[in-house]
Amino acid sequence: MKKVLVLGATSAIAQATVRLLAARGASLYLVGRNAENLDAVAKDAATRGAAKVESKAVDLNDFAVHEALVDGAFQALGGLDGVVLAHGVLGDQAEAQRSWTATEAVLRTNFLSAASLLTVLANRFEAQKAGTLVVISSVAGDRGRQSNYVYGTSKGALTVFLQGLRNRLAKSNVAVVTVKPGFVDTPMTAHLPKNKLFASPEKVARGLLSAADARKNEVYVPSIWAIIMLIIKSIPESVFKKLKL
Repeated sequence: MKKVLVLGATSAIAQATVRLLAARGASLYLVGRNAENLDAVAKDAATRGAAKVESKAVDLNDFAVHEALVDGAFQALGGLDGVVLAHGVLGDQAEAQRSWTATEAVLRTNFLSAASLLTVLANRFEAQKAGTLVVISSVAGDRGRQSNYVYGTSKGALTVFLQGLRNRLAKSNVAVVTVKPGFVDTPMTAHLPKNKLFASPEKVARGLLSAADARKNEVYVPSIWAIIMLIIKSIPESVFKKLKL
């Protein structure tokens, strides 16, 4: 990927990915909600060797701006051959259980906003018959668990959406790469107790770009999560519903 739109560019995983892309000399169009943080990421990318860096502060939950945003990225970089979609929220499961408003906010950011953006991008990439769409989902979407089923639902829906998109775009030479991290040590998970399963944003970013380069379909990052989730998915529901997960 040489001309890349990064959505949610101020997230920890996205920042690590931007640093790697910049070191490759890629041209970047960075999008995030916080203008000050976004400017810092853009300046850092420029110092690391990015061929070109443009940025735009946008609330990606405003679906009405998505079409114009994608058009602007294409114009600014003279086309796009890659997208990294990394924006999302963890939400508060306890609050979501009490409030539909809180549940809707997680679904809107993690799934509906992503689906809207990907619909616009898929149409553009399908027309040019080339490109790579890399989207960060989560292992949480593989099976609903009482501890985070609202977040897991948002990511599970995103994963299924990406599967259909991949099936649709395969004939147009457009790769759709689903990246499923496990626990990642980021500001979003700062409140959680850490263990050996937590990966750094840099490790996830390396796995993400490796998958994008190989135009893979779905990858677990780190790969140990493929085994962990295979075990979790294989537990019978009669047993699973009794577990505190």
